[in-house]
Amino acid sequence: MHASDVKRARTAAMGIASSLHLAIDDVVVLHNSNKLTLRLLPLDVVARVAPAADQIASFEVELAERLAASGCPVAVLDPRVPPRPYEGGGFVVTFWTYYERATPDEISPADYAHALERLHAGMRTVDLPTPHFTDRVEDARHLLRSRDRTPALAEADRELLDDTLRRLTRAIRDRGALDQLLHGEPHPGNLLITTKGPRFIDLETGCRGPVEFDVAHAPDEVGQHYPGIDRDLLRQCRILVLAMITTWRWDRGDQFPNGRQLRTAWLNQLRAVLASGGPDASC
Repeated sequence: MHASDVKRARTAAMGIASSLHLAIDDVVVLHNSNKLTLRLLPLDVVARVAPAADQIASFEVELAERLAASGCPVAVLDPRVPPRPYEGGGFVVTFWTYYERATPDEISPADYAHALERLHAGMRTVDLPTPHFTDRVEDARHLLRSRDRTPALAEADRELLDDTLRRLTRAIRDRGALDQLLHGEPHPGNLLITTKGPRFIDLETGCRGPVEFDVAHAPDEVGQHYPGIDRDLLRQCRILVLAMITTWRWDRGDQFPNGRQLRTAWLNQLRAVLASGGPDASC
């Protein structure tokens, strides 16, 4: 979120918290990207604030409630307020439980894989309409076709990204792997290592697809510990995910930290992977 919007977002969150009779004395910014994550003191409530036009908070709230009821390792909504999105000042705010970080703040690849496996097991019990992972790929391809939104992207790189997204999507679908509900982006930034165990956050990216699509967002070592994984499919999903996250970084409105540096580094990484001539590059 741009600096000019942060103050407004903080004001909106505090105003809504006050209307819910949450006594807030101070606000600490925990994370700022496309959304603003705030710690509201002294009650230790986490407020996630997003522009009203850019979010699907209702979906995230419903999914979080269902997954928590299924025993999944996810962050839960704060029990002191009704579990729903709140709108005000041009923003939508949701309120979540604050978790103390564990010491050390790290997780082994085996424990990461186990947490993700538990999440997927619980997700198989949840029946909720969600987009398919291919819808998210198509969103990325639409961004590539919108040159006014990606003006800094060279045409050759635009074609490389679009071709990679198209070919890998087809190759993954052609494998006929079983689809299920997924987190959508269970990377380390969306996994809190807390004193109550690992907790996945940012559930608004939920989608359907093979579990390999989710595992592809985790560090490479995690896939070595996830049971029953299709290694070839995982490699294809890793390249697809790399092409997707690289595409997002070229959006002129992208607010990901260090996004300008990452978009070039990831594009170079994608070129190197495809130039290696492996099975994923030739699909």
